[in-house]
Amino acid sequence: MIVAVQGLWHLGSVTLACLAQAGHRAIGIDGDPATVATLRAGKAPIAEPGLDALLAANAARIEVTADVSAAAPADVLWVTYDTPVDADDRADVDFVVARIEETLPVLRDDAIVLVSSQLPVGTAARLEATLRRVRPGSRIEVAVSPENLRLGKALEVFQQPDRVVVGVRSERAKARIAELLAPITSKIEWMSVESAEMTKHAINAFLAVSVTFANELAALCERVGADAKEVERGLKTEQRIGPRAYLSPGGAFAGGTLARDVAFLGALATQHGLAQPLLAGVRPSNEAHKGWALRRLQERLGTLAGATIGVWGLTYKPGTDTLRRSAAVELCRALVAAKARVLAWDPAVAAVPADLAIELVSDPGAALANASAVVVATEWPQLREVDLAALVPAMARPLVLDANRFLAKQVTPGIEYFAVGVPAR
Repeated sequence: MIVAVQGLWHLGSVTLACLAQAGHRAIGIDGDPATVATLRAGKAPIAEPGLDALLAANAARIEVTADVSAAAPADVLWVTYDTPVDADDRADVDFVVARIEETLPVLRDDAIVLVSSQLPVGTAARLEATLRRVRPGSRIEVAVSPENLRLGKALEVFQQPDRVVVGVRSERAKARIAELLAPITSKIEWMSVESAEMTKHAINAFLAVSVTFANELAALCERVGADAKEVERGLKTEQRIGPRAYLSPGGAFAGGTLARDVAFLGALATQHGLAQPLLAGVRPSNEAHKGWALRRLQERLGTLAGATIGVWGLTYKPGTDTLRRSAAVELCRALVAAKARVLAWDPAVAAVPADLAIELVSDPGAALANASAVVVATEWPQLREVDLAALVPAMARPLVLDANRFLAKQVTPGIEYFAVGVPAR
């Protein structure tokens, strides 16, 4: 099949490479000249393990351009923009819709527009109204398949999905998309377009609620002498909850993915005059929990002014090089505001924003030199190879903050160690 992939950042570049690997002719379209040039050079615009190699291996089936008219021969236009979001988790839906509307006039009369960008329920109907206006009488249809990728594991998730959710209006659209996905999976959950749009909101909102619930419990555990990991075990062995429940105490959720869908549902509730206090409480609870490391440091050290703090990891997640919406970067800004000196190590970061007044160091040990504490902020696998006991003597105080207990097995006597949900001592 011929598939045009529109929007070529993380979701789009992964989709482009995986479709080509599956044997389809993949036409990548993006209005950003730098992104187009990077992909034409065989490189992804964002770090993702294995993606550059997959792009290179399938270069013969990949075309990349800024010209939307390249979508003209496509059986499917797969919309994969990473929807822009501001600091308050408000998504720029109009940006994505405008890019799609630019492309509709050039599409084949029987093309399927498959939307995977994170957009609010009702967007497909909005596009269908545009189609009736600009392509009256055409057989172009809009379908929805919610994005389900995870930074650092995107290729695995795309190529070996548990299942794929797809919303369609007709049997024709269903047959076309089944053919598109046949080399990848037959495990497709078919539903209506609006149900597919809502499913994405529901999944991310449920995960967001689960994270905030676990972390609110963990905060109480720290005060009353309970261990949140033991409480988690008690929860997950309850038959009505189960072992795969998203209930691990740890860091707040970062990035815009979960928060964006919580915001979409909040706006939808307001539009329909519904009170939803549970979802309304998710964002403030998560924002409060983002201050866990800073609170712990202040409790143990008192004033942070003049103290040196080591920070291990800066990126949003391990396996990527993006700093946008990174909880580690937010922590660094808070430490600098408290007049601390910050020594940061991250294997994927060669430079930090000019307004971030921290010092980058070349290895994990250098971040501990005369430090009063070290914070495990991004869980890079390389840290599992660190001999923590051998490094802490270089510190002014052997204090380790590790929200998710990533290095718990490396802790030895004499190290002050704190994780989310560990009782205060």
